[in-house]
Amino acid sequence: MLSSLHKQLLNDFQQDLPLSATPYQDVADSLGVAEDEVLDAFKELQDQQFIARIGSVIAPNLIGTSSLVAMSVPENHLQSVAEIINQYPEVNHNYERDNRFNLWFVLVAKDSESLQQVMADMELQTGYKMLYLPLLADYFINLGFELDFDD
Repeated sequence: MLSSLHKQLLNDFQQDLPLSATPYQDVADSLGVAEDEVLDAFKELQDQQFIARIGSVIAPNLIGTSSLVAMSVPENHLQSVAEIINQYPEVNHNYERDNRFNLWFVLVAKDSESLQQVMADMELQTGYKMLYLPLLADYFINLGFELDFDD
C-alpha cells in the first residue's frame, strides 16, 4: 500500500531530483520529513518494484557512447537472458517487445571499443546474437507522468 509520502515521491520527483551533495535531504526538507523517511520510502518503492533506479539521464553520446540493442530470444529463455543482461552495469534499461526481436535494451560505455566488448561478452554469456542499432537521430521524449492515485 502506498503512503502519501510514497505518492509524493513518485509524482514530484520523477524529474528534477535536486542536484546537490545532499539530494535526499533536500527532498526531505521540501516535503517536511526526515531524510531517513525519504530513503526508507524510496527503498520500499524499489522493493515493491514501483521504481527500478534513481539516477541521472544524460543525453545520448554526450559522455561516452550508447546504442540500442535488440535480441531474438525464444520465449522460454527470455527471463533467464534478461537476468544475464541486467547484471551488466552498462545496461541502462531493457524491456520486452512483442516482435521477433523481443528483448531490447540500451547500452552505455566509455567508448565504441568498450561497447563492442560488452556486446561480445553478452553474446558469449547468453548464447544469442545481438542486433546493434546505433543512434542516428536524437529525439527527446519526456517520460514523466502525472500519476492519478484517486481510483
